[in-house]
Formats: sequence, structure tokens, C-alpha cells
Amino acid sequence: MAPMKAMKTTAMKGTKAMTKGALADALATAAALKKSECSKLLDALADIGAGEVVKTGKFTLPGLCMIKTRQKKATKAGKRMMFGKEVKVKAKPAKTVVKAFPVAALKHQF
Repeated sequence: MAPMKAMKTTAMKGTKAMTKGALADALATAAALKKSECSKLLDALADIGAGEVVKTGKFTLPGLCMIKTRQKKATKAGKRMMFGKEVKVKAKPAKTVVKAFPVAALKHQF
């Protein structure tokens, strides 16, 4: 079986992600508002989203993504088999993990 090569799309080659200023500028031209107002709007959206994720564990940007938290349980220290070898593993405490998922509407666009 031949080794698998990583797939690269044309969108990922050499292009950079949109900055907050560029996003505020694009929103300002689309909504006929000032760039500073759009920047404040983005700040408020980030604050509201962070608050909702902390409070309820879930926040959805309609048509874009859903941000969720989940609890990872603690692991005990000991010895485990990994790749055919016995390995010592340290204990890890329980922690909360934050993940973002695309909504169905965004998945169907590609």
C-alpha cells in the first residue's frame, strides 16, 4: 500500500487568514457602517460567545460554527501497552476541552 500524501487545496497555499481589522472593514462595507463600529461589534460578539460557552457550554454562530465544551475525565498513573511496548504513563487531572464544529449549512457548501 502506497503512503498517503496530505491533501492541499488551492485555498491553503500561501494565503493568510483574515485579520480582525480586515473582517471589520469587510463588515463595514457590507453593512454601510463605520469600521470602528464593526470592530466594537466583533469585540462584543467575542465577549458574548465566551460568556455563553462558560455558562451553558455551547454557543452557535448561525450559519457558521458551534462552539462546545466537554469534560475529559482524569487518567490514572500506571503502565499501558502502546504500539506493542509497555510504557509508564503519568496521572492527568480532569479538564474541560473547547471545540468548534461547522454547522450543517457550511458543510453542504463544499
